[in-house]
Amino acid sequence: MGLTAAVLAVDAGNSKTDVAVIAPDGTVLSTARGGGFRPPADGLATAMAALSEPVTAALRSAGTPGATHLSACLANADLPVEEEQLTAALVSRAWSDTVTVRNDTFAILRAGVSEPRGVAVVCGAGINCVGMRPDGRTARFPALGRFSGDWGGGWALAEEALWHAARAADGRGGPTALATTLPAHFGVPDMPALIEALHLNRIPPRRRHEATPVLFATAAQGDRTARAVIDQQATEIVTMATVALTRLDLLDEETPVLLGGSVLAADHPYLTEGIRARLSATAPKAVPHLVTARPVLGAALLGLDDVAAPPEAHERVRAHFG
Repeated sequence: MGLTAAVLAVDAGNSKTDVAVIAPDGTVLSTARGGGFRPPADGLATAMAALSEPVTAALRSAGTPGATHLSACLANADLPVEEEQLTAALVSRAWSDTVTVRNDTFAILRAGVSEPRGVAVVCGAGINCVGMRPDGRTARFPALGRFSGDWGGGWALAEEALWHAARAADGRGGPTALATTLPAHFGVPDMPALIEALHLNRIPPRRRHEATPVLFATAAQGDRTARAVIDQQATEIVTMATVALTRLDLLDEETPVLLGGSVLAADHPYLTEGIRARLSATAPKAVPHLVTARPVLGAALLGLDDVAAPPEAHERVRAHFG
């Protein structure tokens, strides 16, 4: 194409999409933001149409019709067949000469390390874990839900909190303050009223995730049941990280373990401390770090890796995103 842009970086999650156009020297020429990227829910054609809006806006702002390389870190790119389908869809858009598609968890990982080496666990609405080495080896999990062996994330925590609160209220479970704190948060008198409101959609289903911060607040007050749920989440996070480190032969080397996503980035002390303690026991040489940088930085750095950009370009794009 003979373009001035080296990398078109895309980080497309379920709730939002960030795009950046990067010059060969790492200068960020433009950025844009769009809505979520949800091919399973919306269909591939609709999802691609939504993705084209921020991409087109970013390219227009940068004054270029495309880039040498497109580095796309996409939600729902969980299986090789999905990566192939998404790659074909992006190639057909002719936004770049070459295209690399990765799961969006890789963006979190690359944003938090100085080289493509380490493991990342992302805990947002769901949970996922990936690892990579500079030689191209990767480790990952399907992360498709409970049927693929996964548990955790904001939605799972919310479900567990509501489950325990309901059983405490009707006598099937032990006592927990969640039976009081959850109805209070949603503005209803008790758990039977909350259950009815959720079932009849007087409280929209999208609001159920609000139970997660209530869970953490209740745990901070010392509630045993709330803490047990968070303990389970910490164990799951460390299990995924340890398995990924083992697969990549990094368990015996000092290796960064990046913790990202909305649940982890909130840095709830009980969860963060639980993760660090468990990781110290199972992977003593792992070095945990919270990642709060925008994931599009990781997509941009991966793109610069792909085109063998000089170290100064990596430093410049990292400085831009802080």
